Amino acid sequence: MGACLRLTHIAASPAIASAHGHRAVTLTFGDNTLLPLLLGDHDRHLVRIEQALGVRVSCRGNRLAISGDPARVEVAQATLKELWRKLERGEHIGRAEVEAAIRLHEAADADPRLPLSDLPAIRTRRGAVTPRSPGQATYMDALTAHEMVFGVGPAGTGKTYLAVAQGVALLQAGRVDRIVLSRPAVEAGERLGFLPGDMKEKVDPYLRPLYDALHDMMPADQVIRRLGNGEIEVAPLAFMRGRTLAHSFVILDEAQNTTPVQIKMFLTRMGEGTRMVITGDPSQVDLPAGTKSGLKDALETLEGLPGIGVIRLDQRDVVRHPLVAAIVGAYEQRAAAEGEKRREARRRDQSRAAEAFPVIEAVK
Repeated sequence: MGACLRLTHIAASPAIASAHGHRAVTLTFGDNTLLPLLLGDHDRHLVRIEQALGVRVSCRGNRLAISGDPARVEVAQATLKELWRKLERGEHIGRAEVEAAIRLHEAADADPRLPLSDLPAIRTRRGAVTPRSPGQATYMDALTAHEMVFGVGPAGTGKTYLAVAQGVALLQAGRVDRIVLSRPAVEAGERLGFLPGDMKEKVDPYLRPLYDALHDMMPADQVIRRLGNGEIEVAPLAFMRGRTLAHSFVILDEAQNTTPVQIKMFLTRMGEGTRMVITGDPSQVDLPAGTKSGLKDALETLEGLPGIGVIRLDQRDVVRHPLVAAIVGAYEQRAAAEGEKRREARRRDQSRAAEAFPVIEAVK
């Protein structure tokens, strides 16, 4: 696929449909400084759209021709238009943005109720954070609407990142006095004394993902200053006992690795003017065998209570490398297959028992 000429106006030619359900659409672009950014290096963005949607995209001059199944052509056209609008607003377009646009427009094609023209955004001083999947859009709405939100789903769905973004936005707007970020240090059993270094050096490795998200939201000097003056606090879960957290945005990450007693303790720290977000992946519990996950226990106990939002993300919301979504899907399929085998084995055992019961009665 050869590179196009660089050509803020976009026009679409009338679609041509054949009797075999094939459709062709041509998009014409009017800014030759932005088109290379839309295409990507060596047309990699177009190649990804072709692979994901099963269409053919060819480039000539300032025109892109899309052909294939009519429904998939429609999604490709909407995806390219959305990416073009981002470029016109001065936003960066990379692989992640391309994947997000494909994912959102595929979902909108399957469910027209998804309001792509009115997606939520979390606005920080580093710019707006927008959803990259329908599930993320629902999650972001819940973060605004509820005082306590459970964000549950596999790795890579943005549970922690979006929660930190919301906390930073509320802190910068003066709507909360501080952000409190916490995780259970379950790998060390929350008994950190045997690790080398002072307390900060002991717990920092467990809290690194939270620091990384913070640095994405605000300049490093501001993170350091706010950590120093207490506006941002990062601490292991064990340090929450006995406290009341008021006028704060509080995040408990990796909540699947809490016990029922620990998560109850954490949830009851909530004070006046505080919002809480609890994130976790029920498929990655690292607790000792036989120990019930506090996240599962809390969901069973609290889901449906007024003021509490529960958002479940899944494989379709994974926004890391596409392979992560494939890996998550493979594990989910294996777990489903193993569950079906166990159910089938139980049914066979019950059937054998039912067949044997009359014989036992006859002998009696």
